Amino acid sequence: MSSNVVVVGSFNVDHVWRCEALPAPGATIAGRYSTGPGGKGFNQAVAARRAGAQTTFVCALGDDAGGAMARGLAAQDGFTLSAEASTEPTGTGGIYVDARGRNTIVIGPGANAALSIGFVQQQQALLAGAKVVLVQLESPVETIEAALAVAREAGVTTVLNAAPADAPSSIGLLKLADVITPNETEFAALLSRHVGERIDPNDVAALDGASLHALCRKLVGSGTVVVTLGAVGVFVSHDEDTLRGDSQPYYRVGAEQVQAIDTTGAGDAFNGALVASIAHSPDAPFTRHVRFANQFAGRSTEKEGAAAAMPHFTPDDQPA
Repeated sequence: MSSNVVVVGSFNVDHVWRCEALPAPGATIAGRYSTGPGGKGFNQAVAARRAGAQTTFVCALGDDAGGAMARGLAAQDGFTLSAEASTEPTGTGGIYVDARGRNTIVIGPGANAALSIGFVQQQQALLAGAKVVLVQLESPVETIEAALAVAREAGVTTVLNAAPADAPSSIGLLKLADVITPNETEFAALLSRHVGERIDPNDVAALDGASLHALCRKLVGSGTVVVTLGAVGVFVSHDEDTLRGDSQPYYRVGAEQVQAIDTTGAGDAFNGALVASIAHSPDAPFTRHVRFANQFAGRSTEKEGAAAAMPHFTPDDQPA
């Protein structure tokens, strides 16, 4: 366990309804209910740990059953949890999953919205000692920016999963990330917000490589962009001067062939596995990290749930 990953982000108690079709406005339908751990930050921390990385998760929790759940599950999975105490309830998520594995999600931030800059700055030694720091945007953007700034100043590799799509962001935030990992919807939202480019998320995957690469370069300049495209795979765009061990500035990696039953948390699986692979083999070509993350994410869709569905599959298990 020589890898060292710090994830800063959200924990939610997920309430999940599985039904034949996603509910339409005004409809009442029957479904099967379950509950368990979630939140992008926690899902990614679980994924990083199960992908072989020594992991610490920085978050905010309420003094309630949800907070106790987070602490217990972190101990069970073998990663460290550093939580700011909040008077707000622990975050919650309401998730509907249809028979095809598609989902819609509503988040109640609770304690996640109270994660403070001061608490994150108290983690300076932890952040500066990591090999990779991974963040998302279900926590206050100024707190996430502070975490990236501490890591960047220490020369730590920084990864921003710019999710969810409607979360606030800034060019300054994007510049603090060595790698950003939006999906199609998040990528389109970032382009609209920061570049003034309008593109339908459904059209992103169909763009030719050169056009998609050009949009990525407009968005981040010198950083690497990894656009996750669901069943289509992944698109990677590097700055021409920072190829991260790859032989070309942009390329696609196809999705793994799996029997998907639930895509909830697949993006989180990808991100957690990506940073675990980077921490495990920082000098390996970036494409190797992407392929490992693709495999890991694919396996996560073959079980129901988010954090609970993360497979135990490390970079050492991957064929050379």
